[in-house]
Amino acid sequence: MQKTTRISGFHKLSIRERLKKVQEFSGLSDDEAALFGKSGALDISTADRMIENVIGTFELPLGIVTNMMVNSKEVLVPLAVEEASVVAALSNAAKMARSGGGFFTSSTRPVMIGQIQLTGLSDPFAAKMQILEQREKVIALANEQDPLLVEHGGGCRDIEVRVLDSAQGPMVVTHIFVDTCDAMGANAVNTMAEALAPFIEKLTSGRVFLRILSNLADRRLVRARCLVRKEAIPPGPEVIDGILSAWAFADADPYRAATHNKGIMNGISALTISTGNDFRAIESGAHTYASRSGQYKPLSRWEKDREGNLQGSLEVPMALGLIGGATAVHPVARTVVKILGVETALELGEIAAAVGLGQNLAALRVLAAEGVQRGHMSLHAKNIAVMAGAVGSEVDEISGMLVAENKVRMDRAKELLEQLRQR
Repeated sequence: MQKTTRISGFHKLSIRERLKKVQEFSGLSDDEAALFGKSGALDISTADRMIENVIGTFELPLGIVTNMMVNSKEVLVPLAVEEASVVAALSNAAKMARSGGGFFTSSTRPVMIGQIQLTGLSDPFAAKMQILEQREKVIALANEQDPLLVEHGGGCRDIEVRVLDSAQGPMVVTHIFVDTCDAMGANAVNTMAEALAPFIEKLTSGRVFLRILSNLADRRLVRARCLVRKEAIPPGPEVIDGILSAWAFADADPYRAATHNKGIMNGISALTISTGNDFRAIESGAHTYASRSGQYKPLSRWEKDREGNLQGSLEVPMALGLIGGATAVHPVARTVVKILGVETALELGEIAAAVGLGQNLAALRVLAAEGVQRGHMSLHAKNIAVMAGAVGSEVDEISGMLVAENKVRMDRAKELLEQLRQR
């Protein structure tokens, strides 16, 4: 019988029945299928309510970053990440940043943007003016959709209207600016945009297609800075010039900037995941913001002050929330928020910015000093040793030999393991 992924009523099956279908299709052994039946703090019934067609849960290592000081407050930062060295590197960078008082942050209000796309107009600029004339009515109608948000001090604050040239002719795009308080805000903003569409159509005689949140949250910015005293950067102050050179490379070249910003997002995304927030939205907004000049640029900036100390700064959109979504449902996410000690989405966003800047400092220091492979590979070697079959004390012994030889490869790990066991 030919296998097919057309499985009628798959979503109606029990979790056990779904898993059985997957096992039969993929040829999983009973032991392999049993892996999906194991769950940690996120029990399988809760997972089944969070997304569709659940067969199990997937865990990531959750590590704690130490040494973090944000706005003169000591903070333990949990990161959910699979990449070796991220947690250790950030802990080390945070230690260096303490020489200048740690990280200092600020942020704008949590304002998200909803877009309403209007088409089919021969007079787009007249339509723009018509919508702007009704600004107060648009804002009032938007706020009628979420009185609870307004009661808590949020709601639609303002609008703007843009005329865009497109491959299908002119489009009139109305932006609503919504203060979402401690929520990420996608549901609130989308509901408001949906409600406004008929009003705008009737007002302009145009046709609305998309009405949806934008993940370029450039009205919801967080900023972080740090001063690292020259004597606090190992192996010595000369590394600062290397860091500045590495930053200038990223500023001049988008190929380098992509990897530079990936390092920043290593920390921000890991924190976003650990708190149950939408890391894809955060990454999309960050990378788009990095391109706002017309060329993809680094999100951070590094300078040297008059005394020769290193000054770093970062500005990035940060649409994180503490209300709703997985943050409210996932038990580990709720506990992570408690570890962080934050009470508002603004505080969470500012810690995320500090994490991103610290991760960037760690990466640039390594690149300017011993090179990225040395620190990263020492941790990666442990993964290779385990994959080669090492257990217990063998893991440290094999990984140490791999690093010493500078041959962090699977084939070499297997050879060394065989030799070790023969001895």
